[in-house]
Amino acid sequence: MEKTPEQEHPVKAFGWAASGPSGLLSPFNFSRRETGDHEVTLKVLYCGICHSDLHVVRNEWGTSKYPLVPGHEIVGVVTKVGNKVQKLKVGDKGAVGCFVGSCRSCDHCVNNQESYCPKQISTLCSTYYDGTATYGGFSDIMVCDEHFVLCIPDNLPLDATAPLLCAGITVYSPLKYFELDKPGMHVGVVGLGGLGHLAVKFAKAFGVKVTVISTSPGKKKEAIECLGADSFLVSRDNDQMEAAIGTMDGIIDTVSGFHSLLPLLNLLKSNGKLILVGISEKPLELPVFPLLTGRKMVAGSASGGLKETQEMIDFAAEHNISSDIEVIPMDYVNTAMERLAKGDVKYRFVIDIGNTLHAT
Repeated sequence: MEKTPEQEHPVKAFGWAASGPSGLLSPFNFSRRETGDHEVTLKVLYCGICHSDLHVVRNEWGTSKYPLVPGHEIVGVVTKVGNKVQKLKVGDKGAVGCFVGSCRSCDHCVNNQESYCPKQISTLCSTYYDGTATYGGFSDIMVCDEHFVLCIPDNLPLDATAPLLCAGITVYSPLKYFELDKPGMHVGVVGLGGLGHLAVKFAKAFGVKVTVISTSPGKKKEAIECLGADSFLVSRDNDQMEAAIGTMDGIIDTVSGFHSLLPLLNLLKSNGKLILVGISEKPLELPVFPLLTGRKMVAGSASGGLKETQEMIDFAAEHNISSDIEVIPMDYVNTAMERLAKGDVKYRFVIDIGNTLHAT
């Protein structure tokens, strides 16, 4: 009987995987390829849990293939390097984010925007160059081309750095690209979760005035006293929202649930920019009139390319920015997924892979 490509891989690996759309994760033995000439092997120490991991394990986007090992906020230590690797050496701290491959030749790749490459290979639930499935960071080891591995400065805590690989770059990239990083600007951040709390931290480090926009009045103290936001708007309070009309240069909208864009557009100054980084399961309604009358922009942004992600990590190290996390053991992951679905986390779950993932 012919072996599957996964069976042909020689390196034993162990992780937790979903076997179907229930999303329930359980121990999973599989294999990784041998370290190639330009590749490194990482011992995974920590892996963040992103909301998209929840969507994917439950096949809520309709693209999942099982068995599925989630995890794309991966931090570890290099244990093996190929003989042509130049960027990393054994013992270095390394990280892997949302993707592990791209065509390396299209305009996006040439311009350091690999995250928009049409042939991007995702870290999980994708197909690698050799035809085998990609498995994510809820596992003991990763094998990855050095081009797609980020370097972690010594002063960053590894556990709280893991969410920067997705949540961090997802908010850093639009702040930079849409030029909302200029000191003195006024930027709104919609939603104070895994992405939103990092958007506040990065924007404040840029010297920007930040207003958090949330449905939860109880988050005001945290936003201002702990995260450094300048002000707080309760989006359900019409008086507060009306008082802030026309005051913001830009807004980073991190909300993944269905919501109205009109109140947010009204907060923008003329020429203001509303940048969507959350993914709603239902299409959002886009009112055109406020766009025309204020020459406003609605745009989207995904995670950044590798050069920008490394820039973000180095900026975080320089400004002591890391994610606020709850570290959990591997066997708590299903409970964590349920809590994540309810928004019961402050602000990111990170799995202690190195100490709590034990092969069976």
